Amino acid sequence: MKEFILATGNKDKIKEIKSALKDLNIKIIPLSDFKNFPKTIEDGLTLEYNAVKKAKEAAIFFNKWAIADDTGLEVDHLNGAPGVYSARYAGKNCSYDDNNNKLLKELESVKKDERKAKFRCVIAIANPAGDIKIAQGEIEGFIAAQKSGNGGFGYDPIFFIPQYNKTFAELSCEEKNKISHRGKALNEAKKILKEIE
Repeated sequence: MKEFILATGNKDKIKEIKSALKDLNIKIIPLSDFKNFPKTIEDGLTLEYNAVKKAKEAAIFFNKWAIADDTGLEVDHLNGAPGVYSARYAGKNCSYDDNNNKLLKELESVKKDERKAKFRCVIAIANPAGDIKIAQGEIEGFIAAQKSGNGGFGYDPIFFIPQYNKTFAELSCEEKNKISHRGKALNEAKKILKEIE
């Protein structure tokens, strides 16, 4: 069984990614299992750059295959912000709630049809030499006027999907994984991983 380092410390992402890849004959080892890995500085201006950097650094450091993702919420009215800064939109060490509250405040007076947004996810898979393969996924929706639902994480309580008439946080984990940006990217990543197994 081939081992893959999952280059993230985010517990929610680890859970979602492990769940999506559970039927593959691979072992996922999250970075949180190691104490000696130097934290990757996510200083890229694109999701692609950050995902590649994280995967490459982990793969080379551990001399193993590595998987990393970078995900961003892009709001049309804010010219694509928060984008690469989605996780730290409300400042360093902010909570999911802090980010949601900041975004809701910024869109307070914006009409519903002008609150279009999309989630994008880029997954990078690196071999021990640092060679990269990329998988991507996205989903379009709207930013809701208020938080709704208790599931998911991040911006899920305010990301509204019209065809479901629900926010991501109101969907079950299975429903979300079928349609989400990360779910789509992971489906593409699975095809790559099956060739590597």
